[in-house]
Amino acid sequence: MELIADILLGGGAIGAGLFCYALSRRLAAFGTLEGGMGGAIAVLSVQVDDMTRALEQARQAAGDSSRTLTALTERAEDSARRLELLLSSLHDLPDARDTSTARPRVVRSRSRDRRPQEEAA
Repeated sequence: MELIADILLGGGAIGAGLFCYALSRRLAAFGTLEGGMGGAIAVLSVQVDDMTRALEQARQAAGDSSRTLTALTERAEDSARRLELLLSSLHDLPDARDTSTARPRVVRSRSRDRRPQEEAA
């Protein structure tokens, strides 16, 4: 019985040794920079740095565009105010059709010297 237990114990030790050897090879391949996960991690790290720089450039471009758009919007609002003022001043002008046939209108105001008695007469 002891012999069988020793054989099984030796077989288990050899199996554990083979498992550890295979695991160490996989871990070594995992950490290499050329073809394993180490290389993939290094490539991803470089890509993250590139994306960070691109994001910063995009933020700067968006800020510049925002400032330009704000300035253009202010100019457009000023121009709209001027146009509204011009249009409102055009409404005060008489029509060109009416000026040829219309006579100038004279409005007489009553002088302050007249008394209400004169008006009744």
